[in-house]
Amino acid sequence: MIRSEVTTEALDVQAHERAVAHRSAGAVVSFAGVVRDHDGGRGVVELEYEGHPSAGDVLAEVAAEIAADPAVCALAVSHRVGRLEIGDVALVAAVSTAHRAEAFALCARLVDEVKARLPVWKRQVFTDGEEEWVNCP
Repeated sequence: MIRSEVTTEALDVQAHERAVAHRSAGAVVSFAGVVRDHDGGRGVVELEYEGHPSAGDVLAEVAAEIAADPAVCALAVSHRVGRLEIGDVALVAAVSTAHRAEAFALCARLVDEVKARLPVWKRQVFTDGEEEWVNCP
C-alpha cells in the first residue's frame, strides 16, 4: 500500500500510522515535520507553503521509489500547503516494515527525498514583520 498526498487540510500523524498497518509489519515508524517558532535565530510567527502544480506527482514518484524497497510493507506520506500556524504539521511520513532498523532507515530516506525533490516553497513571516521565501529556485 502506498499513499501520498499534497493537501491544504490538516495532517494527522496517527491516520498515517494506521494507513501503513500491515499484518507483516513488526515496526511502524513515523515522522512529523512541525512548524516551529524560530529559524536561524529569528522568531517565526507563521509559514505559508506554496506548491508547484506537479507537487502531487513528484510526491507520488518519491513514495513509489521508496516503497519499491522489498522491506517496505506499506508507506504513507503527505505534505501540507497553504498558511500554517506554529505547531501545525507540515509533513507526515510513515513506513511499516518487518523490523525497526529498516523502518527507521526507510522513513528517514523518504523524508530526505521529499525535502530534496518536492517543488514546495516556504514563506516565513518573522516576529519583526519581515518575511522570506525559502527553497525557491
